[in-house]
Amino acid sequence: LLTGFLLQVGHEPLPPTVGRNVLGRKVLYLPGFFTYARHIVEVDGKRGLFRGLTPRLISSTLSTITRGSVKKAFPLEDMEHVSNKDDVKTSLRKVVKETSHEMMMQCVSRVVSHPLHVISMRCMVQFVGREVKYSGVFSAIGRIFKEEGILGFFVGLVPHILGDVIFLWCCNLLAHFINTYAVDDNFSQASVIRSYTKFVMGIAVSMLTYPFLLVGDLMAVNNCGLRAGLPPYAPAFTSWIHCWRYLSAQGQLFRGSSLLFRRAPMPATCFPID
Repeated sequence: LLTGFLLQVGHEPLPPTVGRNVLGRKVLYLPGFFTYARHIVEVDGKRGLFRGLTPRLISSTLSTITRGSVKKAFPLEDMEHVSNKDDVKTSLRKVVKETSHEMMMQCVSRVVSHPLHVISMRCMVQFVGREVKYSGVFSAIGRIFKEEGILGFFVGLVPHILGDVIFLWCCNLLAHFINTYAVDDNFSQASVIRSYTKFVMGIAVSMLTYPFLLVGDLMAVNNCGLRAGLPPYAPAFTSWIHCWRYLSAQGQLFRGSSLLFRRAPMPATCFPID
């Protein structure tokens, strides 16, 4: 949990090492997930790996409860169905209705759970500056409300929602078109392939939408008084679009997406550390 987020923030306390790529050329690799995790344990102990876990669990619980509540309040069964079984499989109209319903549930659950997500991110990023500003859920809620007001609980919400919406529509529509036009019904394993199409598309589309996740998480900790969210670690972004443009200009929109084979920029540039 902590390791992945610190990779997103760009905190690189360990130097890169020389390795070789598949072509045999020497390249610089940044420490991978497990090396980074060992460093956290050395600094903070094993408990350090679980910084921000409590608000993250509460956030996930709120998201699950909210999705269930919205699903009960607006059941999909009330929507128009296609009567013929073959049409159900190939009907674009049904896919659009199902995706719209799923999008509504996801957006509402994201709004409800996002304040706890912000608190989780800030608890974790305190590792960088060895701070204790956010020491508990209730104290964090009071501090954010006092310093930033209600809007402080929703920083980074817009890119997260955009990422969720783009992910749902791309994943569902791509899976629908592949199952409809690329998978032949005469093929004996057609049903098996169709059952895995959405899963595979989800993996592929998640890479497309990763920058939205990254920008949303960075905005959650940016300019909040913690060292990792202030210069020289990061600019004080005026909006999530400013953050996106900055990362794009630096070629860092996919920073932290790889946990194992992390090539360092040439020349390697790491965030400053003491």
